Amino acid sequence: MSGRDPFCPQPRRQRRGAALTLAFVGVLVAGAATASFPETAFSADESPKPAAGSGRSALGQVDVRRAAAAAMAAGTSPVEAAERAVSRSGDRWAAVYSEGEYQEFRESLDGRYTGVGLSARRTERGQVEVSAVRPGSPAARAGVRTGDRLRTVDGTAVDGRPVTDVVALLRGDAQDAPAGTAVTLGLRRGTHDWTETLRRARLTTDPVTERRLPGGATVVRVSAFTKGTGADVRRAVRRAPSGAGIVLDLRGNSGGLVTEATAAASAFLDGGLVATYDVDGAQRVLHAAPGGDTDRALVVLVDGGTMSAAEMLTGALQDRGRAVVIGSRTFGKGSVQMPTTLPDGSVAELTVGHYRTPAGRAVDGRGITPDLEAGSAALDHALTVLTGLGTRAEDR
Repeated sequence: MSGRDPFCPQPRRQRRGAALTLAFVGVLVAGAATASFPETAFSADESPKPAAGSGRSALGQVDVRRAAAAAMAAGTSPVEAAERAVSRSGDRWAAVYSEGEYQEFRESLDGRYTGVGLSARRTERGQVEVSAVRPGSPAARAGVRTGDRLRTVDGTAVDGRPVTDVVALLRGDAQDAPAGTAVTLGLRRGTHDWTETLRRARLTTDPVTERRLPGGATVVRVSAFTKGTGADVRRAVRRAPSGAGIVLDLRGNSGGLVTEATAAASAFLDGGLVATYDVDGAQRVLHAAPGGDTDRALVVLVDGGTMSAAEMLTGALQDRGRAVVIGSRTFGKGSVQMPTTLPDGSVAELTVGHYRTPAGRAVDGRGITPDLEAGSAALDHALTVLTGLGTRAEDR
């Protein structure tokens, strides 16, 4: 299940940049690795296999391969030809990567990326605000702080722009900017405006963070499902004080590896169904491992930036009656992509199916509706709900 912006058709270079950045929007706006994840049970390192059956995806793979091969024979760009074929297919989640871009993508699955170490969010007024700064990163060394407002990137105003666009600017996607290249940020702190020129660097992500709240509850925030995320969530749950509730914060989590989301579900479930999905009509199932903590009170926080694998996890915990979901309706990305290697080594990811929650709900285009609608006060609502859940647990 990979991701890109389905609402904004763009020229080839920009469109691929959006595909490369979307899935890590919630991680680090400074350069969120790549952004299209094969979030099925397939490993990113597995050799792509032709889709079975005679469905649209199988035909799409044939069309894209044929277009790329014809372009190679004619001495033109196979990537451009493949992208034209993908565009004609109507597959809004499909993406085409050069060999180098796909290698970068694979590295991102290990939590490595090129950026400056900023995490950001859009405010209700459409401004871009720094929500976290990675210690030791170029942004941290330059003195950028949480709460600073990001006004421009290399002279381009970012107010009102989609966060995906801001990510692409910070990464230098349009120029394929490597580590060591400069990016100039226009910042505001209070009434003070200034600029900082930073050098992009190779960094690693911390997709799972945890913090204790005064009442004893633990907030486990998951910003993306990269390799090892599921194990990190399980460790965070084990470290939480005995009997204390957990808030699983998936706001802004735009996806990742579905195997890692399934492993995260295993921290809260004692086996059982997580999701079903189809590949060209053949149904597959994803199950949680046995032995998860099923006794703790659990609340999941979501918003419109909760996508794909994060939606799958949310739907599983909601349908199985394991968690109360609080926030706003999620994005609605419930399709499955499969990578196909083209003759020149580039890679196309085409939609091969869709997943459903344990109760059979389709997510694509619909999202997950929370049990309790909440905006900026979602965490306060979560703590209130945890208190109630804890009381009921004692009564039993």
